[in-house]
Amino acid sequence: MRNTTRAAAALAAVAAVTTGVTTASAHTAQDGGYGYTQVRNGIPDSAARFAVTSPDVREGGTFPADAYADSFGCSGANQQIRLSWHGAPKGTRSYAVTMFDPDAPTGAGFWHWLTWDIPATDATLGSSLPAGAVAGTDDAGQTGYLGPCPPSGDITHHYRITVYALDTPSLDLPAATPATVTTFTMSSHVIGYATLTAKARRS
Repeated sequence: MRNTTRAAAALAAVAAVTTGVTTASAHTAQDGGYGYTQVRNGIPDSAARFAVTSPDVREGGTFPADAYADSFGCSGANQQIRLSWHGAPKGTRSYAVTMFDPDAPTGAGFWHWLTWDIPATDATLGSSLPAGAVAGTDDAGQTGYLGPCPPSGDITHHYRITVYALDTPSLDLPAATPATVTTFTMSSHVIGYATLTAKARRS
């Protein structure tokens, strides 16, 4: 009986890996009592890696106070994180930038920032968009950057800032396109990516 149970568990694990989705079965204090579901990241295995840096936050560091949201109970300045990148693969025809919080207690994470159609000639993103770039709509229904604001007392949230190198000059999407549709559309055009993860927590 014990061997049968173990075999069933092993088969379930293999099925989960094959489908790319696993679900945490136990709720613990470490995860805020919500549990986790792993989702596919929308980046093909063939995509090349390149580098992104920011003068505002380092890899694994915390957001500065002025980068926090000015909504959802936070009173930050919602100042957009500045980025610069280099080493994108040949064939890059445009860039896109996103910021995603996989730790949000929504069951599907939370998209905080989406910008696309950044010209391939640009390698920085500051407070103003380059000509032709589109400021997309986040999961709060707002356009442009929305800083972190995790629930008070929740676990530390890890915000993945990603720069995507795309093989198309334009996604041909309006700014009001839902974040999930934008990232789905983008997934078939990604030829390279660079990531920077920053943390935020509120007591």
